[in-house]
Order: sequence, then structure tokens, then C-alpha cells
Amino acid sequence: MKQLILAPFALAVLTTAAFAAGPFTTVKTDKGDVLAGEKGMTVYTFKNDKAGTSNCYDKCATNWPPVMAASDAKADGAYSLVTRKDGSKQWAKDGMPLYYWVKDTKQGDTTGDGFNGVWDVAKP
Repeated sequence: MKQLILAPFALAVLTTAAFAAGPFTTVKTDKGDVLAGEKGMTVYTFKNDKAGTSNCYDKCATNWPPVMAASDAKADGAYSLVTRKDGSKQWAKDGMPLYYWVKDTKQGDTTGDGFNGVWDVAKP
């Protein structure tokens, strides 16, 4: 009986811990293990950003959608939050803002890696 009572509590604790550091997983790709966000899609960093600051807006953000965070999201370990110009929150890893690439169509795609020499897959 104790196991039945504690199981929902344990699940709640694990779920909270899983989402505390953002919606991230690790996916195996042709580039090795990469950081992935929603639906297992690869996330990237932009060399023109600075730690804690996104420089990808307008057309850039159309092609490289920021990995947005809920307004109540909390930083955890290597994962932090960057405030965008409009006040919204974006996930960052090791201070570098994270993005998706519109031309990646399925889990494990890494077609944005090395794009224009300024985009790199994010590593776990």
C-alpha cells in the first residue's frame, strides 16, 4: 500500500526535476550526441551571440527560432535563461542562447551545423 501512495509523489518529483533544466534531451546524430529540444529536434548556438545575450532577431529568428522558455522557467546548472528584447525568455546552455533550425525536419537532423560558419550544434 505504501508503494501505491508514494509512486505518484516520486513521479511528481522526477517530472519536476526533468523539466527544471528545460525541455532538453540528448539525441544520437551523424555529428555525435547533440542537445535536442521539443520532439527531439537539434538545438544550435550562434557564434554572433555573447554569453547571456541573443543577437538573432527578425529574419534570423524566423530561420533560427529561439528555444523559448516559459515565463516561470528556472535556471538549473548549465541551463540558464536569456531575456530577449521583447522581455520573453529563451533557454541558454553555458550562457549561450539556443535555437532550432527551420530546415531540420526530423529528430536527429543536423543540417544547420556549420551554416555560414556561425552556427553549431549544441552538445550535451
